[in-house]
Parts: sequence; structure tokens; C-alpha cells
Amino acid sequence: MKRMAFFAFAALLASDADVLAQPNVTSPVSAYSYEQRLGTQVPPDLKFFDETGKEVRLGGYFGNRPIILVIVQFRCRMLCTEVLNGLVEAMRGMPGEPGDQFVLLAISFDARETPELAAEKKANYLEAYGRPNAAAGWHFLAGNQDAIDALTEATGFRYEYSPKHDIFAHPTGLVILTPHGRVSAYLDGIAFKPSELEERMTKAAAEEISPPTPAYHRVLLLCYDYDPSTGGYALNVMRAVRLGGIATVAVLASVIFLAWLRSRRASRDPLTTVG
Repeated sequence: MKRMAFFAFAALLASDADVLAQPNVTSPVSAYSYEQRLGTQVPPDLKFFDETGKEVRLGGYFGNRPIILVIVQFRCRMLCTEVLNGLVEAMRGMPGEPGDQFVLLAISFDARETPELAAEKKANYLEAYGRPNAAAGWHFLAGNQDAIDALTEATGFRYEYSPKHDIFAHPTGLVILTPHGRVSAYLDGIAFKPSELEERMTKAAAEEISPPTPAYHRVLLLCYDYDPSTGGYALNVMRAVRLGGIATVAVLASVIFLAWLRSRRASRDPLTTVG
């Protein structure tokens, strides 16, 4: 038992050293995941431009259906694309579709992006989704910095920009809004279970607020990790995997240590001896 505990602890140290050995990679901590602001009202008067170039108010999408809000950069080819792909896969496993049982808003957090780019992105994802009727309920919006700032503040979306490399660090996931635009739930990551998404949507439809996602359940994926050695951002996926491995080894080490401790106490306690 001692040997097992020793090897588990050694594996933990080795795994941790592997992460610490990375070349001084520090991340904008505030961009690791959404700062959950459950119950917060998204300002209905925020103005954006839809894929046709028409100015719209966010409140115009509020009404009697819950809303899936995904905040992305349209021209991002990394995790932003994976989030939208994951959303499409989840919606294929759900009975309803945008415009039917819910509204879907994909909003760019990059003020340089245009309605033309939003239209291109919408066309691509409608084709991938394969349900043309969804066009009426799936909207891709672009906006100015003031509107973006107000939206990201209300939803707890944190992001950092590297001017040198023209890239962003930001969290991944979905925000579920009630029909009246209050934050009802968060789904972190890039892949979403249809049943879980449908459950959150059902609660949002009833104007209910879901419990916060526990920190240890959140998928901490950044689109990029800031690397001071290059002045840019490096992919963070492998680091997240390593951190998951560290947590697993730590749990195993704790279980082995507790079992060993109980066995020692039992051997020393005469009341546990059967004669």
C-alpha cells in the first residue's frame, strides 16, 4: 500500500512538472470561463446589425421562446467554429429547431466584423444544419464596441486581445436566456448533450434560473493561451488535458492514502481484532 501511494504521488508530481515545465505560459485568468451571472437581464435596447445589414434591437428577439446565445468571432477558425459545430450537432438531436421552439442568436464579439460576414456564416451553418426553415429563427449579428461591451458584461463573457497577432483569448460555451432575456443557464465547452441542452431550454422557457455550473465541472478551454515568450497566444487544449490528468492522479492518490491509513488504524485497534 505504501508503494502504491508513493508511485501515485510520484506520478502526480511528474504530471504537474510537465505542466509547470511549459515555457512560462500565463493566461488571462478572467478569460478561462464565463463569469456566471444567472438571473441578469440582458439589456433589450442594445442595437446590432443582422445578416441583412438591418439595425435590430436585442429586445426584438425577446418574447415567448427561450434563446440560445452564442458569443463568437465569425472569422475564428479555432474553438469558435467548434462551438458552432457542437451546437449544430446538439440541435440535430433535439425535437425542435430555431424559429419553432426557441430562438438562436450568434453574436460576434469582434467589432470589426460586418453583416456581410455574418450572412456568409449563417449560410454556411444553415447548409450544415440541413433544415432551411431554421433561417427565420437563427440570427447572426454584428455590432459596435459599445453594444458588444454591454452584452459581454451582462453575460460575464471575458476576452483578451493581442494586437500584435490579431487574435483573442476567450471562453467557449452557450448562454441560455429566458424568453424575456434573463440569463438562465450556461453550458461550457465545445460539445453539448442534446438532452442537457433541452433540459436547460425547458427551464428557461418557464422563466426558471438553473443552478450555477460547479467550477470543477467547467470545461476550461481558451481559444488561445497567452505566451510571453512570443508575445502571442498558444493553443490551450493540451494544457487542459494535462490538468485533467493531474486531477485524476490526485484523486487516486487520495483514495490509496486513505485506504492505507484505515488499514494501519485497524491493525492498531484491539477492538477490531477477532479472536
